[in-house]
Amino acid sequence: MARTVTFYYDILSPFAHIALARLRELPSDVIITPRPVLLGAILSHWGQRGPAEIGPKRIHTYRQAVHLGSRYGVSLRFPPRHPFNPLAALRILAGADADLAMLGRAFDFVFGQGRAVDTAEDVIAFAQMLEVSADLAADETAKARLRTNTEEAIALGVFGVPTFAAGAELFWGVDSFDMLKDWLANETMFDGEPYAHLKAVAVGIERK
Repeated sequence: MARTVTFYYDILSPFAHIALARLRELPSDVIITPRPVLLGAILSHWGQRGPAEIGPKRIHTYRQAVHLGSRYGVSLRFPPRHPFNPLAALRILAGADADLAMLGRAFDFVFGQGRAVDTAEDVIAFAQMLEVSADLAADETAKARLRTNTEEAIALGVFGVPTFAAGAELFWGVDSFDMLKDWLANETMFDGEPYAHLKAVAVGIERK
């Protein structure tokens, strides 16, 4: 019986680009359903800042992405601006109901060719490469679909991208990909130790 894993991503994320390339490592019975979400809205909901918004963490994050990419055979070239506004591109992907093949071309545009998708010219080029209309960026159905995806992700507890949702379990970041693979091999792994006691760990201090 096939199993479904939902892949929540934002075209802004270099780690989602790397995770996309690792999907071939998953078992053959796993069906990946890609869903674009607006990371900025997710961060705002949980009161977080993105790593590129924290000065010293920014260049570290970029280096980490490039290093991880090289480990998995994914070359990265960052666009001239990052973070950039991904909203138009995300609406296009949502409106086109982008599959994994289309998503691969989309991430190649941003982190292969190194092009930010935040100007009218690049949005048009992005849509042309995907062989869809750039008008999707202003389409009300596409807007609603992206908004619904983002709200759905937040309701599930998604707090960043990429996130893989497998049943009730969430696996965040390309560095949790191996944990996802282990869980798919044994879906009861969190029921026993050394994981079972983690839900009972109390919050010792909370910053306001």
